Amino acid sequence: MNPRLIALAALLGLSSLAQSQVPNLPLPDLAGGLKATPGCLGVEQARTTSGKLVIFAWFEDKKAALRWYNSEMHQQLIKMAGSPPDRNHTPLADIAEDSGPILAIASLTPASPGAANPLPLPVSQISIELYQPLPGGVFVGGRFAPDSLKVRGMRDYTPVYAK
Repeated sequence: MNPRLIALAALLGLSSLAQSQVPNLPLPDLAGGLKATPGCLGVEQARTTSGKLVIFAWFEDKKAALRWYNSEMHQQLIKMAGSPPDRNHTPLADIAEDSGPILAIASLTPASPGAANPLPLPVSQISIELYQPLPGGVFVGGRFAPDSLKVRGMRDYTPVYAK
């Protein structure tokens, strides 16, 4: 596995995969950095069946998401991706100040070995997407989102004896 991809896997919270490939590689703790950001409600990591490495981070509001965006760790990730700074870009400019909770989903797909790749990293796809909860939904025994994320109309069907 490519060392830069190993580092990215580690950054996305898949450090056991990265450590198994290069045991002595010093790795930053992206999930820990996200969780330490004031206003981050929770973090989950996954690998999808299509091979994407994914991290889900819930923020209580726009201000919390901006704290992460402007953090030293996130700025290092931007540099790692080889993205030149866009001086005209205002992060989260289209999100209202009173937006409520935000789910950020970062995903990347490792590039196929030997495949042509125009990106500076060994990935064929990288994306950061933002979402907000809709009213409604149900759960039994727990939720995917952190318990501290309040969703209007969410119904708990967990049997009383299981609570």
